[in-house]
Amino acid sequence: MAISDGPLTRPLVNLHSAIPVLTVMNFHHGLLEKGTTSKMKRILLGALLLSGLMLAVAQVKKEDLATKNTKSPGAETSLTVNGKNIWIYYHAPSVRGRHIFGGAGALQPDGSVWRLGADYATVLHTDADLDLNGLAIPKGDYTLYADLDNGQWKLIVNKTLMAGARHIWGVGVSPDGIREGATTDDPATELGRASLTMGKPSSPVETLKITLSGAGGAKGKLLVEWENVTASAPFTVK
Repeated sequence: MAISDGPLTRPLVNLHSAIPVLTVMNFHHGLLEKGTTSKMKRILLGALLLSGLMLAVAQVKKEDLATKNTKSPGAETSLTVNGKNIWIYYHAPSVRGRHIFGGAGALQPDGSVWRLGADYATVLHTDADLDLNGLAIPKGDYTLYADLDNGQWKLIVNKTLMAGARHIWGVGVSPDGIREGATTDDPATELGRASLTMGKPSSPVETLKITLSGAGGAKGKLLVEWENVTASAPFTVK
């Protein structure tokens, strides 16, 4: 069951497979004829390596995450600490009279994994290494989910960002290929999980809100608020 209202950002070039491709082109396309100098070969190989590096440092494009779903509009929270930018892009569903969390009949059952939003999987970008409540997160891009764990939530940080040529959707078929409508979190590609501190808002929160805020120096706080639940964790920018 999942709520809905309706690694490296791109795969790296596989150099072990790419180099033989050059050999094939040598014989079939005449790009590397017998008389080609070793200097030219080095230039071509260097260009291939450079293209791989460019893909490796490419960031998620937030505009690619936008949808036309007005019931769960795109939202963003960002924070700059010591010149390093951190942001989370998510789609924010609203309660709309539904029972979301906790107890019998909840739309998101207590023991389930939630995509922490709607539509595309929620994305975290960080320019710096982070320590999120004990979980080491190297700088880069990640998808976020939440293990509701019977009321003791844990934030899941996953390294998978793409499904083929597009950003991964928050729900689909489970990684074992069995459960339709399961979140797309695959434990095999998780960076790790961080415990969240649970609480209740002073009044019900109609629309999901995720906030990154500074806490002095290199410290910050991640806060998730929706319906009758708050979940938070401290982090430190390295």
